[in-house]
Amino acid sequence: MAEQHEICLDHAVCERARLARDPRFDGRFFIGVKTTGVFCRPICPVRPAKAENVLYFPTAAAAAEAGFRPCLRCRPEAAPGTPAWLGTAATVSRALRLIADGALDDGNVAELADRVGVGPRHLTRLFRRHLGATPRAVAATRRLLFAKKLIDETELPLAQVALSAGFGSLRRFNTVIRDTYQRTPGMLRRSARQRGRAADDHDFVLNLPFRAPYDWDAITAYLTARATPGVEQVMPDRYVRGIELDGQAGRISVSPAAKTDQLELRVTFPDPKALFRIVERVRQMFDLGGDPATIGAHLGRDAALAPRLAARPGLRLPGAWDGFELTIRAILGQQVTVKGATTLAGRLADAFGKPLAGNGAGPARLFPTPAALAEADVAQIGLPKARARSIRALATAVRDGAVRFDRALDAAELERQLTRLPGIGAWTAQYVAMRWLHEPDAFPASDLGLIRAAKALGIAGTAKELAAHAEAWRPWRAYAAIYLWQGDGSAAATTMPTAASNRRDEKKDDALQPHG
Repeated sequence: MAEQHEICLDHAVCERARLARDPRFDGRFFIGVKTTGVFCRPICPVRPAKAENVLYFPTAAAAAEAGFRPCLRCRPEAAPGTPAWLGTAATVSRALRLIADGALDDGNVAELADRVGVGPRHLTRLFRRHLGATPRAVAATRRLLFAKKLIDETELPLAQVALSAGFGSLRRFNTVIRDTYQRTPGMLRRSARQRGRAADDHDFVLNLPFRAPYDWDAITAYLTARATPGVEQVMPDRYVRGIELDGQAGRISVSPAAKTDQLELRVTFPDPKALFRIVERVRQMFDLGGDPATIGAHLGRDAALAPRLAARPGLRLPGAWDGFELTIRAILGQQVTVKGATTLAGRLADAFGKPLAGNGAGPARLFPTPAALAEADVAQIGLPKARARSIRALATAVRDGAVRFDRALDAAELERQLTRLPGIGAWTAQYVAMRWLHEPDAFPASDLGLIRAAKALGIAGTAKELAAHAEAWRPWRAYAAIYLWQGDGSAAATTMPTAASNRRDEKKDDALQPHG
């Protein structure tokens, strides 16, 4: 795939946004002030510096690599997702997903480059072209800003903050914080304006910013219809589920924060070192890095789509906690309604998932692991033999390493791995790429729901025609699919068309309703 979306900052636009403190540009660029050595968000409340004393950077990492330190007033760590990290070249996007999973905490750039299939020099060139900083600088800045967030917003002991943010030692953490902020971690915590809450050493509350508008009702309606009973619980103001990482179990709860343009994340987990990965997964699940203005401007050029974008400007791409779980859920959805698939998922979790300790009134179980389902008689929950065979084949392949839900994968490689298995076709692969890899350009063109919606809009009447028309929607075809599925905003997610792939051959049964 050709590399796209190189850095392009319009100096005049940045200057006007800085002087106006325009919140629409928050996170779109950062301002380095040469006289103070700090970098700020466009909304920083301090008196604006003279134009000749400022530089503009596309990312916080680029500003940090240029020698600027984060501003203590506007807190760059609290900015919403940076659009320069969205819709970038495929190789860069995959590498960023791995960095979010901690690939550079213990590894090096050469290993990271190998996982995405390029050389380390080429990967570094791509990062500089698209993000203005090296992979190492991006990882270090993310680690630094996450540590600052934990200092400000939690009561986590500082030694645990160091581990949670990926610092190799407390000494290194103290040195980096002191050199960057010219204050010790303890001094930063004492001066924090926003103090978090922690019930004990394993409970954390963090605020996760997003770029408005954000359609919370739409994403919770989507998740409500697909929540696995016993594993997930969705209420109008809250999403809760059990999670497992590295053999340890816990819970997450996500709800709109009292403060505008943020979601509140509550995490109960025994190992604070997992916090960064948990936060990154939640940000992806709820598409908090989405840039509705950029996506809307691009898709709105299509006259047929424009009314839907105007009706629901804050639609997001719903993600998933786990790629294996999502794919199993998609297989369960073959030839049944969304409600029927949800019932089957609940039976599967009840029969083969592990109990979640201390559940109270919340989720009581974890979703079954690949090892559990590989040996299970899954047909006992009421599945047709072919579908049960597909589930066991997938579970066995994941257990044995033949299929990897590795975030280094691109959509094409994921499709290659999945479609080798019985009962899984291209639709499933595109659907998983949309929700697990958060691939903004994934597009299941053969989905009957999409074809039906496109036909109603006069866009296309066949999968081939829809695929051709969708070329103009690149690199945001997944968002176009969400708008087609969602309709004009008058219907809830549970009333979306319940058809799906019109592709079936002698070896596959990939007929899924929209969204599994």
